Amino acid sequence: MGKKNKESKIEIGESGFPRMSEMFVPKAIFFTNGVGVHKDRLSSFELSLRNAGIEKANLVTVSSIFPSRCREISRKEGQKYIMPGQIVHCVMARQDTNEPNRLIAASIGLARPSDVEKYGYLSEHHSYGETAKKAGEYAEDLAATMLATTLGIDFDPETAWNERDQTFKMAKDILKTRNVVQSAEGNAKGHWSTVVALGVFIF
Repeated sequence: MGKKNKESKIEIGESGFPRMSEMFVPKAIFFTNGVGVHKDRLSSFELSLRNAGIEKANLVTVSSIFPSRCREISRKEGQKYIMPGQIVHCVMARQDTNEPNRLIAASIGLARPSDVEKYGYLSEHHSYGETAKKAGEYAEDLAATMLATTLGIDFDPETAWNERDQTFKMAKDILKTRNVVQSAEGNAKGHWSTVVALGVFIF
């Protein structure tokens, strides 16, 4: 008879969740954006990441939850925590075109609850033919609407964003909404233009 395998023990941390789960909850986030132009599509993407100051990381895109107790830091501070080749998780919006003068935009929206123990939302939006202002507001609207429905805030989804924004602010359950956006016009010579907007997590 062979020896029975011992069951592995799941270590529980102070949060009540497995300790490994605690490790993978981001402690901070920074936002950045960039644009790149090149005759090759992939190279234009690389240049947009360089413009955003995040090209040295191996990026892994994740979905839309802003963790509780996560703090916002500046791009300058956030870049200090990233070493070349590091696997970095981010929420990324990306758009590109090689059509001359075609308008492109990429935007990230954020909605944070007033209660730091609750989670918020991040959203990504990429579009053609929208101004930076419109694309940014759309992403912000997406994030705020997702958070509002989670918090049970009563609002009319058919009203314009500025009206809903006022409703959300009056509810006092949403601390902050914001967006980061990058737009560009397609290169006149037909080179590839890429725009990116990112929320980059720091663990």
